[in-house]
Amino acid sequence: MPAKGSAEWRGDLPSGAGTFTAGDTIRGGYTFKSRFEDGPGSNPEQLIAAAHAACFSMALSNMLAKAGNPPDSVHTDATVTLRPVDGSPTITKIALVTVGRVPGIDEAAFIEHAQAAKAGCPVSRALASVPEITLEASLAQ
Repeated sequence: MPAKGSAEWRGDLPSGAGTFTAGDTIRGGYTFKSRFEDGPGSNPEQLIAAAHAACFSMALSNMLAKAGNPPDSVHTDATVTLRPVDGSPTITKIALVTVGRVPGIDEAAFIEHAQAAKAGCPVSRALASVPEITLEASLAQ
């Protein structure tokens, strides 16, 4: 099933503004300040972070269930870092931090499944050109 999103930008880069939609329910606005100066609003990197966290959490949950340990929950935060590289804004790092509530599994096995999910989820594979994707995985206490 194709996934759809759209965006429109109006005006020049420093003073213009954009809007985006993703699917039927996600809508937002973005500006130069929200993207490059930590101003209020959204930005494309936040959408990438949310997509990566969602995909990774689903992939890890599926792997755990197939291994006989269906999770109660898998929560993942993703942080996307945008930095200039050779004068161009570039995504240089994505940091995934995941915490699982998984009955009947030890932390070593959870981390092993998390590493496999990081390598195999569709969004991770789509973002393979990002120079650094880190993963911190743990079970909830």
